[in-house]
This record gives sequence, structure tokens and C-alpha cells, in this order.
Amino acid sequence: MPADTHRRTSGTRLLSSDPPRTPGTSRPLRAPRAPRAPRARLRVALTALVALASATLTALPSEAAGTSPSASSAAAATVEPRVAGHLTGTLLDGATWIADVPEDWNGTLLLFSHGFGPTVARNAPTDAVRTELLARGYAMAGSSYDPNGSMWALESAERDQFATLDAVAARIGAPRRTLAIGQSMGGLVNAQLARDGGGRIDGALGQCGLVAGGTDLDNYQLDAEYTVARLLLPGQDVRLVRFGTAAEASATADLLTRAVTAAQGTAQGRARVALAAAFLNLPAWAPGQDRPAPTDWDGQQRQQYAWFAQGVLNFVEGGRYAVEQSVGGNNSWNKGVDYAHLLTASPHAPQVRALYRSAGLDLRADLRTLTEDAVITADPAAVRTARRTSSAGQGLAVPLLDIHTTADNLVPVEQENRFAARVRASGDGALLRQAYVERQGHCTFTTAETVAALHALEHRVGTGRWDDAATPAALQRSATALGLDGSAYVPHTPARLSVGRPSYGP
Repeated sequence: MPADTHRRTSGTRLLSSDPPRTPGTSRPLRAPRAPRAPRARLRVALTALVALASATLTALPSEAAGTSPSASSAAAATVEPRVAGHLTGTLLDGATWIADVPEDWNGTLLLFSHGFGPTVARNAPTDAVRTELLARGYAMAGSSYDPNGSMWALESAERDQFATLDAVAARIGAPRRTLAIGQSMGGLVNAQLARDGGGRIDGALGQCGLVAGGTDLDNYQLDAEYTVARLLLPGQDVRLVRFGTAAEASATADLLTRAVTAAQGTAQGRARVALAAAFLNLPAWAPGQDRPAPTDWDGQQRQQYAWFAQGVLNFVEGGRYAVEQSVGGNNSWNKGVDYAHLLTASPHAPQVRALYRSAGLDLRADLRTLTEDAVITADPAAVRTARRTSSAGQGLAVPLLDIHTTADNLVPVEQENRFAARVRASGDGALLRQAYVERQGHCTFTTAETVAALHALEHRVGTGRWDDAATPAALQRSATALGLDGSAYVPHTPARLSVGRPSYGP
């Protein structure tokens, strides 16, 4: 039996109990090789009952022959859905869902988890991807998540996605195979589905996923915001956390962006902007520009500044406000952070040191100032809530393929490094594969790259082995052969995420 299928039978992971926990407490990290929680086993049992009922009504060929949906080949034959076309519905918490089902359905249902933004139902990363996959016979579904709270809807997203599967299956019949796809914040939801979805989904494909989780995100963003405020706006009282309104967050973003813009006019200012960019894990390759040479420190800084000029801090502060709304307070902190040590671990450290030397600035003095003045503390309850709702990597129940662009300005590719380490620590590293596209920007994948990654995941689900299907060369060949809109899969190893805190708490 292949190494990465040692705990799976007919595509379903064997489950038993985790230690009980009281309401409101954080979910404990699962020890390596530990079994899944009883609620997941209950989901398996309920799913089996739903599938059995649907099989009685629809008599799908694979089930009539006695094979399980996860073991059958979705591409073997088309399936006549009970209902086809564009479908909609509403869940108990007010979330809406949509589905598109082709007449010549191939039996595979794709469950899409959308990213940060308005809580509106979506079922594909782009219109072009939806058109292509529907033409290939896939059914597609997705929910809005609960529309009554924060746009950081991690409290409800996983629950609403599972409920959407049930609602869609009740309309169209039980799928032979269910694959999850998630993008950006939805990539974090997708990783949670891959963790908890044994018996509900058969595999997962993540795109530009925020897989390091909400607390790591807010912490390294805080380091960058704090650096701008402390070094470029000395003596000013700048609110960086605990925003009471969206307007407060927007005001901070505008203030920090103006400070960066003004600093760009001097060598000293540019060096400090580069330091903030390093803590933000900001790539030194911006859209519409050639990649700077490895030692072109000025060129790298200019392209990092381009990201700031395009408004990256507006997204950062708006996202922080939404996260704080969702988790009930501030889940980030910098008290106790050693900023000199943090910079040492950054891949941008040589650039920062060179720019400080050229500007005649004392880098050690700036880092000492940052360390000594770091006094921001987190709200412990918010950290616990974020760990429960907004983290992933504690294990995998199904195969997961993550793809990421190499120069992502909003969800740095280094997040994949942090996530992979957690998955390996859980004992499920063999279920994870990661692949990279050489391109600037967040979630800027071509349709061909998405379809090729989906095919690689299907290979793993269908055969029980990754083989070489998810290697850069194989993905590039597969994407190019589609004759669609090009591909740029490349070998890549992300650097470590510069975050400088323990994995989950202060």
C-alpha cells in the first residue's frame, strides 16, 4: 500500500476520538498520527445515509454496481443529474449557495471556497475557469458564507460549505466524487475542508491560499505597519490595532501610505521602506516590470515600493478590521519580538543591509528602537478564537494540492512553507503537494494552470498515488497541452515566513 494511503480505505480516512473539549476553548493541536474527531465520524455516517437515499432515488451507475463514490472514476461516464442548469438556495444561517450543473455531468462536483470580500456566493475562481470546467462536464457549487457578520467569515465558512454539499446533492443526486477548491482566504477554508472532510470530500486544490492562518497574517503585517509608524512617523500616535470602525482602519492605511510615499524621496526613507517591506514578506517583483537582478538592491526596493503605491496597506488594514470583528478583538502582538533576529531570518536581509549602508543609516539602532518600543499585546480570547476558526495545518484527511504564484503581494508564497511544516508535524505530509507559478500578483493563475492542477489532483484521488503528476514539469506539460492561455509552472522552494512568533499564541 502506498505510504500516503496507509490510513485510507476506499478513499475515506479511518476515524476515532480526540479528547473532549468544552465550548469556547481552542482546538488542541492533533498529535502526529492521531485519529480524527467524533464529529467527523458522524459526518461520515450522515453522508453515507444521504448517499444511500440518493442512490435509491437516482440509481447512479457506480453505486448500482456496488462501488463507492470516492473509488469510482468521475471521468468514466457522464451522469444524468436529477436537475441541471443554474441552481440557488439559502442555508439555515442565511448564507446563500449557487451551483451550475451541465446536462452531461461527469459525476464530479467541485466545491469552491471564495476569498476575502463581500459574502456573495461564488462557485469558481474566474468566469473563464467556470466556462472551461462546465464544458468538461464538471458540476460546480459554492456558498456565500454567513452574510450577517464580518467578511472574514471563518466562523461559518467550513460549516456553510459542508451544508452546501448536502443541499446540492439533494437537488442533483449524490456525486461520484467531490473535490474542494479554494482561493486566497478560501484557500484557508479549503485547507480546513481537507483537514475535516474525510467522507465528505475526496481531495482538495488550494490556490494562493492564506494557509498560515489569521494570526500569522496579522502578526507579520503588524511588524510592517509598526515599522512604518515608528521609523517614518516618529512621535505620532498611530492606531495599529483594535479598530472600532472601518473608517479608523482606512485612516491608518492612508496615513501609513502617505508616510511611505514621502519616504521614497530620500535614500534614508527608501532604506526604511525596504525594512518594512521585508517584515511584510513583500516580493521585490511588481506587475508590468522585469524581475530585478539578485543584487539590484535599488531596483528591488523600487518594485516593493510599487506594491505600497498600489494600495497594499489599504487591503492590510481593511483585512485587520474584518479579522478583529470576526475573532472578537486583537489577535496580534509585538511585545517581546526581537526585530534584529526577525530581520536575520528574512530573505530580504541582504537588500536591507545594503540600502542602509548606502544611506548612511545605522540599521542596528533602528532595529533596537523597534525592539525596545514594541509594547502591543494581543487579546488572549481573540487569539484562541482565531486558532479555532482561522488556522489550518493540524492534519489532512484527504490529498491536498496547493499552487501559489512566486511573487504574491497579498498572501506571500512563504505562507506555504509555514503550512507545510505544520502538516508534516501532524504526520500527514505525504498527503500534501505544493507547486508554484512564476508570476507577479495574487491569485493570477491562468485557466490552463488551474485545470492542469485539477487533473493532477484527480490522478492522486483516482490512483491513490501522486506519482509525478504534481511536479512542475508534469503540470507545465499538462497545462500547455490544453492549448488555452499559457502556463508558467516552475521549480521553487519558498523561503521561511518572516513572522517571529510561536505558531499559535503569545
